[in-house]
Amino acid sequence: MATILNIETSTEVCSVNLARNGEILFEKESLEGLNHSRFLTVFIEDILKENHFKTKEIDAVAVSKGPGSYTGLRIGVSVAKGLCYSLGIPLIAVGTLDALGIYTVQNGKEYVPELNQPQNALFCPMIDARRMEVYTALFNSEGKKLEPVSAKVIDENSFSEWLEQHPVLFFGNGAEKCKPALNHPNALFRGPLKASARFMIKLAEEKYNNNEFEDVAYFEPFYLKDFIATVPRNKIIR
Repeated sequence: MATILNIETSTEVCSVNLARNGEILFEKESLEGLNHSRFLTVFIEDILKENHFKTKEIDAVAVSKGPGSYTGLRIGVSVAKGLCYSLGIPLIAVGTLDALGIYTVQNGKEYVPELNQPQNALFCPMIDARRMEVYTALFNSEGKKLEPVSAKVIDENSFSEWLEQHPVLFFGNGAEKCKPALNHPNALFRGPLKASARFMIKLAEEKYNNNEFEDVAYFEPFYLKDFIATVPRNKIIR
């Protein structure tokens, strides 16, 4: 029965929890935006101190590996690797879209109680990737991945072949902006809007039990796209 520290910083949410046997023991979360460098280590320290929990009681650290915010992923993975290295414990990597998607699949009745055949529904987590692009994947009602993680530019033809035959739930922080384009009766915008470390718990525990650990020295986040630095308009010399 492992005690796992779960870290989620791949989006605007900074979320940390300690979980044991699939249950949250303690949790800290901020929705204030990309302030992970300010909040993450403080949240971890607060969870341990406030609950008189010792670092030696942590069996592993799980981190959301992406895709998502380049800076957020770097911060989360760096802190996770530092903890694993210093404590001599395993590092677990959980796909951001996998965590969001599988959690929603497992709690589908909460989001679509009116569906007569919930087993026919598909689940599409979306992470905002600027403009009309999202990081996304597609799962069936058993949690099987029907489309791999990818970056998609959403238009009126996106997912059309699936929508003709299935109700599809779109959720995550990239779903709302896609609503006007995905104008189909089977397009349902239901489910979690924000990422959270609590969505990681089951997958992290499964990976721990299966000894699916990362190399602490060499592990890197799954960015999906190359980072492109931009210069704010007010900094450009004309």
